[in-house]
Amino acid sequence: MTLVETRHKGEVTIRDLAKSFLIDGEPLTVLKGIDLSIQGGESLAIVGASGSGKTTLLRVLAGLEHPDRGEVRIDGAPIHGLGRERAVIFQEPRLLPWLTVLGNVAFGLEVQGLPKAEAEARARRYIRLVGLAEFEGAWPRQLSGGMAQRVGIARALTVQPEILLLDEPLGALDAMTKMSMQEELVRIWSEEGVTMVLVTHDLEEAIFLADRVLVLPTTKGGGIRLIDIDLPRPRDRNAPAFVQYRRRLMSEFGLH
Repeated sequence: MTLVETRHKGEVTIRDLAKSFLIDGEPLTVLKGIDLSIQGGESLAIVGASGSGKTTLLRVLAGLEHPDRGEVRIDGAPIHGLGRERAVIFQEPRLLPWLTVLGNVAFGLEVQGLPKAEAEARARRYIRLVGLAEFEGAWPRQLSGGMAQRVGIARALTVQPEILLLDEPLGALDAMTKMSMQEELVRIWSEEGVTMVLVTHDLEEAIFLADRVLVLPTTKGGGIRLIDIDLPRPRDRNAPAFVQYRRRLMSEFGLH
């Protein structure tokens, strides 16, 4: 595979995307006319007010929801349902309590038919990547919230996806653990070279993690906004430029 091909792997193209739901028999439009291109290897954060369609958009990208109109293409091919080139990480890691850390991470590979020894060897690589090599024999009940989420990330990465879709993955963690996990996510994203699309309600998290931030409209008929985060990595949350981006994002929601 050439370097040029590698760079483009994991490209996402969204065209004229619309999605609505029936609420008490009445249609409620959640997404309308979304056009967006995400480069392979990019980190994109999606923010918006409650009900703006953040999670719906992510679920459409994952193939868990079907749009009413428009299409999503990955590397030029339209998506139809779930695909191995995408992995989803939710706020709750949903680990299987009867399996160890190693068993949980290897489980998906074994379901796909990979021999147990090969599945466990690959699982161990990603357990090391998320910093849990000493805990591969631990049970889910023995893990902290941050450790459990690391297991969820390792499990998603074992299938070697091109695109990692994250739905508020750190929302349930305490402030210090969340900041540590944000740094881990940046490191993992950088080392693995995957495209990362993250839904978050935490504006500082969006600035810390993303190359660009997609702001979904707060009112019907409003257009999406894309904000480039032109900050060097690693990012300093206290740097004046970082604080300025935070103020700019807050102003998008009428906050000061």
